[in-house]
Amino acid sequence: MNVLDENIIDSQRQLLKTWRIPVRQIGCETGHKGLQDHEIIPLLMKLRRPTFFTRDLGFYDQSFCHNRYCLVCLAVDEHEVAVFVRRLLRQDEFDTQKKRMGRVIRISQRGMSVWRLHAEEEDFFEWDG
Repeated sequence: MNVLDENIIDSQRQLLKTWRIPVRQIGCETGHKGLQDHEIIPLLMKLRRPTFFTRDLGFYDQSFCHNRYCLVCLAVDEHEVAVFVRRLLRQDEFDTQKKRMGRVIRISQRGMSVWRLHAEEEDFFEWDG
């Protein structure tokens, strides 16, 4: 399940849906409007293997790694979110829910920084192609 934070603009959510990427947005299809940051993790723990996409870079912290979800922090322009969500979901290292679980990922124009559950160092992946 792909979950979008409230801070993802509607045009990007709609674009993902036109690309047939299933998403639920907090405040629309899951959770409630105005959900606070400290309420996000408990919500994710109730969902089935969610990948949570946010523009809030405060979530890029190794302490948030958990085997029941994936956090993706998007350090990109608000109008580029959908492109980078799709790009991540097509990467060989992250193209299934199973491969994403236990990860906290920071996406930028250059690539992805990744914390893995129980890792001592973060990994960096440049974009394929």
